[in-house]
Amino acid sequence: MFGWLKKLYNWVLHWAETPYALPALIALAVAESSFFPIPVDILLIAMAVSIPARSFVYAAYTSLFSVLGGVIGYLIGFQFMSMIGDRIIDFYGYQSQFQSLSQTFQDYNFVAILIAAFTPIPYKVFTITAGAVHADFWEFFAASVIGRSSRFFILGTLIYFFGENIKSFIDKYFDLLSILFVVLLVGGFILIKYVF
Repeated sequence: MFGWLKKLYNWVLHWAETPYALPALIALAVAESSFFPIPVDILLIAMAVSIPARSFVYAAYTSLFSVLGGVIGYLIGFQFMSMIGDRIIDFYGYQSQFQSLSQTFQDYNFVAILIAAFTPIPYKVFTITAGAVHADFWEFFAASVIGRSSRFFILGTLIYFFGENIKSFIDKYFDLLSILFVVLLVGGFILIKYVF
C-alpha cells in the first residue's frame, strides 16, 4: 500500500548521507515554516537515523532555520499578504478560518504560536496570520524558538539514544507509521478548520 512511500523513505535515508543533505535540510526547514506543505521532520529523522551521533547538530540546524522560515512567514503576512499570503492561505483552504485565527492572535499570540510550532498543526498558516494581524513580533519569535526547538531536539534526543532501535522500528512498522503520520497531519489541518 505504501510501497512508493517506502521507496521515498529509503531514497531519503541514502541521500541523507550525501554532501547535499545539510543544505536540503536547511532549505526544507525554511520553506516548511513559511509556505511548503511537507514537514521537515521527515528529512531530520532520516538524517539523524543515518548518523545518530549528529542528531543534535541536525536538530540545531532544523530549529534555527525553521524559526527563520517562520519569520519569513510572518513577513509575508505583515508586508505581502495581498500579493503572496492570501494565495498560501487559499492553497490550504483556510480563508474562512483566517478571521478566527486573527482574533486568536490578538488574544493569545504566544500560546497560539507555541502550540503550532510544537504540534502537527500547519505552522506556516499561523506564521502568515500572525504577520497579517501584526501580532507582537517578539512574542511570536520567542514562542517559535521554544516550540520549534523543543520539537526538533526531542526528536534528535530520541534518535541519538535509540537511533538503531528507532531505525529498526521504522523499518518494521513503516506502513503503520505512514498511516499515523498522515492521520496526524490531516488532524492538524482539521484542528485549524474547526477549532480556530
